[in-house]
Amino acid sequence: MHSNMKQIKSVVEQLDTSGSGYDLLRYVALPDLLGTDAATILYVLGKNLARAMEWKSIDEIIDFFYKTGWGTLEMMKEKRSEHIFKLQTRVISKRYELGIETDYRLESGFLAAAMETLYQYNCECVEEEKPKKNYVELRVQHYR
Repeated sequence: MHSNMKQIKSVVEQLDTSGSGYDLLRYVALPDLLGTDAATILYVLGKNLARAMEWKSIDEIIDFFYKTGWGTLEMMKEKRSEHIFKLQTRVISKRYELGIETDYRLESGFLAAAMETLYQYNCECVEEEKPKKNYVELRVQHYR
């Protein structure tokens, strides 16, 4: 069986949630379509989406993540040149267990651009998956 077919079958059968369709598109179809540049393209796409909106508070960004089904976003630390967020969804650990190759570049790009709008300085965001703790750490670096 083709490796993509195995991954598709795994997503559909194993996750067994209403979010499985999203996972199929996000983690199988888009990377296949975008190829080796997928991570960069998704990051830029996330930034462009956030720039199309007005942001007045971190709470609005948190609310957006929740309403779009990206997960529960929580600010863990705020430093002079960095904000650290925790992104949680109930399926992060499950995706990891099933061997579904994931990244959170779309979400990272979105968060970076939304924070740029709020604080009026350049931002970059990197993510680190913490599957055993069932969350993704998003670090937004500020460049003044």
